Amino acid sequence: MKTIALVAHDGKKSALLDWVSRHQAFFADKQLVATGTTGKLISSALKREVTCLASGPLGGDQQIGAMIAEQKIDWLVFFWDPLSSQPHDPDVKALIRLAVVWNVPVACNQATADFIIHSSLYQQNYQREVPDFAAYKQRFDGKVSGDK
Repeated sequence: MKTIALVAHDGKKSALLDWVSRHQAFFADKQLVATGTTGKLISSALKREVTCLASGPLGGDQQIGAMIAEQKIDWLVFFWDPLSSQPHDPDVKALIRLAVVWNVPVACNQATADFIIHSSLYQQNYQREVPDFAAYKQRFDGKVSGDK
């Protein structure tokens, strides 16, 4: 079962909620994880369980980032508001960065989310390639901060 993380800034919550509602059938066999209020709104709209984490500014973005690093998220849908400043902007950037590092598909707007949902790859139980960071980790094994 695929796990999809759903996040939306306040100015984009209604857009995400409308989009998820239009694609309710797609989400029927997916596990959903979301930040705070977004998760509660989606759970109510779809009338199904959504794992709700903390609000984004209170650590929810970082919780989803940790799940990505632990290979527990298959797709990130994050309708972020590029026209509003966010007090937790570094967390937002870190979340998107982790998705890219771990090769997790990311949709930051409705058009991209639509492309992913309607992709023939997604319909075929696509298995993304998980990067192997063994060589990277090996470079740092046994080194103490300050070692060269």
